[in-house]
Amino acid sequence: MAHIDLGLDEAEHPGITGLMGYRPETAVALNALAEALLHAPHPTLTAGERELIAAYVSGLNDCTFCCSSHSAFAAAQLDGGMPLVRQVRADLDAAEVSAKLRGLLRIAAAVQESGRKVSAELVDAARAEGATDLEIHDAVLIAAAFCMFNRYVDGLGTRLPEDPAAYEETAQRIKTGGYVGSA
Repeated sequence: MAHIDLGLDEAEHPGITGLMGYRPETAVALNALAEALLHAPHPTLTAGERELIAAYVSGLNDCTFCCSSHSAFAAAQLDGGMPLVRQVRADLDAAEVSAKLRGLLRIAAAVQESGRKVSAELVDAARAEGATDLEIHDAVLIAAAFCMFNRYVDGLGTRLPEDPAAYEETAQRIKTGGYVGSA
């Protein structure tokens, strides 16, 4: 049970979905942010790559709901599926991702620890692998936003789905409808 009374059945609305139902006026802004960062067209990063950044940061933050959700969302949109997502989360250095994405994930990990941990060396290394200023910007913003989302979900003690398959079901809705169109 969440730390506050959400006024709805938490088993039917686990994690952030219950919080969105509790405060629909803030849900609009949060869903628009998620849409812009993760689902909207991007000139170079796929939705799967952006979801992978969200999942990676959520895992580093030990946010079970967000990590599980965005791992499923990434897996649904990446050729390597869930095995690739698990590989990245377990050992970034050995994961079968591009050197550019690895550099962006390292920047995201630094943001998760502290924004001030993003060093010129990390940025230069990502640039050396082909990362653009836009990609570096978006990796930082996704990481920062997911630190907020993770703390929102865990700070209010939201409930996890009873059936882990719920993550994959939601992934299909997000993949086709995005964050604004899937509500």
